[in-house]
Amino acid sequence: MSTDPTLIQRLAERIHGFGPAQMTPLAVSLARTAIIDTLAVTLAGSQEPCAAILLQTPGVAEAPGPCTIFGTSRKTSALDAVFINGTASHALDYDDFSQPMGGHQSVPLVAPLMAVAEQRQLSGARLIQAYVVGIETEIRLARAVNFYHYDKGWHPTATLGVFGAAAAVSHLIGLDADRTAVALAIAASLASGVKANFGTMVKPLHVGQSVRNGLLAVLLAEGGYDANPMALEHPQGFLNAFNGVGNYDAALVLQDWANPLEVTGKAMGLKQFPCCGSTHPAIAMMLALRAQEGIRAADVASIEIMPHARRLPHTDNPNPRTPLQAKFSVQYVVARALLDGAVRLVHFEGEAHLNPEIQALLRITTARPHPDMANDGAEQFGAEVRVTLKDGRVISRRVDMLVGRGVDNPMSADEMWEKFYDCGRRALSRHDLLPLFERLETLEKIKDIRELTRLLASRSIPGAAAHAQPEIRTVPAAKANTLLETSWVP
Repeated sequence: MSTDPTLIQRLAERIHGFGPAQMTPLAVSLARTAIIDTLAVTLAGSQEPCAAILLQTPGVAEAPGPCTIFGTSRKTSALDAVFINGTASHALDYDDFSQPMGGHQSVPLVAPLMAVAEQRQLSGARLIQAYVVGIETEIRLARAVNFYHYDKGWHPTATLGVFGAAAAVSHLIGLDADRTAVALAIAASLASGVKANFGTMVKPLHVGQSVRNGLLAVLLAEGGYDANPMALEHPQGFLNAFNGVGNYDAALVLQDWANPLEVTGKAMGLKQFPCCGSTHPAIAMMLALRAQEGIRAADVASIEIMPHARRLPHTDNPNPRTPLQAKFSVQYVVARALLDGAVRLVHFEGEAHLNPEIQALLRITTARPHPDMANDGAEQFGAEVRVTLKDGRVISRRVDMLVGRGVDNPMSADEMWEKFYDCGRRALSRHDLLPLFERLETLEKIKDIRELTRLLASRSIPGAAAHAQPEIRTVPAAKANTLLETSWVP
């Protein structure tokens, strides 16, 4: 029998050995921004039915504990808190996303890191470093299994996120390499989530379940559980069971680990629009046509949407019948962009998708894969929108790669605040939001994360904030994120 370390053991050594010297000011800034964004969408999602139903389900969140259920006044155990908060974080599909992951990189990490840091009174700097380790782990695994894994029907946010959660929490609490390996091996048996449930409450439930499972794997490993360290590459392990022989490249998991850090990569970004990331390139192109050509809905005879082929199977929904389905309808969101010049949370509430003007636009809108965007190309987030006007003119806009607002095109402090406020006011009082945002801007300086979690708890009547009138305030320049103003003390 070979005594060479397994893939999980070698991965665990890197997770355990990651240290402050590998952190860069850019990594800290991008991690902080992603955590702020994730907490914002979690607050908004805490008011959604998928989170409310979980809170009402017997046996869920009934255990006593010190961990905050964000946007509420309730506390519970770490496992239950991450289940609720993880589900809420993905409820609106407004969280950041990544091309190599084929999913959402932050929601598997933030809920479990916050809960464990709150329970164990850990610092913001340690949380940020653990977040970076989690990103490194899940994106490296994604590079090994995608895009076959994604195309096969697995939901990588959950199936790979469970490993990210296990890695991040193992690093946060200082598990040694052996126990980190056990946690990862347990996670391999707890991975799940199929794309057939996209457009339903089960999609965010995937995240809640995966982060709970990732945390559970760490707690079991910490307590003395054992597991097979061959659980990734075993003939009946994760890689072969989920992808199949010949459909992955295990070497990519460790190749150039943390050099450069995945968190600083250009193929991931924040969401400007609260809907499936695969629709964003097409939304952006319709907004560009509207702004640059001055077109309006009344001018249009037909709309043709041509995204990259990989963006279409789960977004080709020409007649969405629910708000959730509308989030996964490229036809709907492009029509919204044309009609309103924006795509906002309110467009996925109530019967907004049944608006008569939208329905009229849907009847003249088609979608098909772009014939010139290669399936195996490096650029997977492209789209062209072609509009035929009633006067016979045909105008179009095309982008070959647009993954949200990333390192090359970051959101400004004002844009971050506007999104944070729009999300947060659905769960918290308007008067609580700016202090929370300002505290998050200095996350790495917080000595005890409870200084932050107490600001994430509701002190008002549940749901009342959702009806508050908007109050857009400009963030003082001194509060804006910069890449260099970073005090790094883990």
